[in-house]
Amino acid sequence: MVRSTRLAALLLPAVLVLAGCGGSSDESGTTPAGAAATEEASWPVTVTGDNGTLTLDAQPEQIVSLSATATEMLFAIGAGTQVEAVDSTSNYPTDAPVTDLSAFTPNAEAIAKYEPDLVVLSDDMNGVVDALGTLDVPTLQLGAAATLEDSYAQLETLGKATGHADDAHTVVTDMQDRIEAAVASVGDGARGMSVYHELDPTYYSAGSSTFIGSVYELFGLENIADSAADAAGGYPQLSAEYVVGHGPDLIVLADTVCCAQTTATLAERPAFDTVPAVQEGRVLEAGDDVASRWGPRIADLAESVAETLQG
Repeated sequence: MVRSTRLAALLLPAVLVLAGCGGSSDESGTTPAGAAATEEASWPVTVTGDNGTLTLDAQPEQIVSLSATATEMLFAIGAGTQVEAVDSTSNYPTDAPVTDLSAFTPNAEAIAKYEPDLVVLSDDMNGVVDALGTLDVPTLQLGAAATLEDSYAQLETLGKATGHADDAHTVVTDMQDRIEAAVASVGDGARGMSVYHELDPTYYSAGSSTFIGSVYELFGLENIADSAADAAGGYPQLSAEYVVGHGPDLIVLADTVCCAQTTATLAERPAFDTVPAVQEGRVLEAGDDVASRWGPRIADLAESVAETLQG
């Protein structure tokens, strides 16, 4: 059931859980002591999301996040203390106020019970955006990012909306610097090499048109999912024969938590011992969430990819 629920989320047109903060945060995902506190902002402020413009008359103090990535972003930029509740998929940072609110079947009345002065979500499931509007609940929709620039823009938007614009800019700069350094550390060494990104053991993958695919492109990697007959919105289901036949030089397992996949279990699959990535030790056991969400921890993934490519 866990696997099927997660896979369904990955295959939604606008991804909810695709696949925290990196070097600028502590392990809880909050801004460390000594970092910039909430900046003085001039209110009201107006921000723009997928559902249009939103004007906030004052700094929100009771935020409800129905997006696991948005939750990570809010805590990364120092707005964690303003977060009143998050949905059941928001498992990072560990001190996020988890509830049974669903990101998949959200209920406006249940959300309104938390008396939010801002709701952040990634998809308009069940028509919840209009329903929250009817209840006069300020709502900001930030859908799944397609590129790193989209991710940076969402962080800046949340920074402005919560009164943490400077903190958000710092997080973005840190991400950019770390990703740039990771790519530079590999240089041209990965040019022409191929990658297979595994979402689950039934060989669902992610192509270059997806957010995670854009990260691999930075390294010059060729994605074997791009030539699949049915791209399925960027998430085709491949086969064992297809993967072995394409002989990827790098394999990223984004199903280590949901499905207990490891370098060892991969090598035990028929014929996978012939795949260059397995033979040459370029298999990355990535945390499912880190390899699926478009928040600050994508810099962690980029650094892990670089390390794996360099052996």
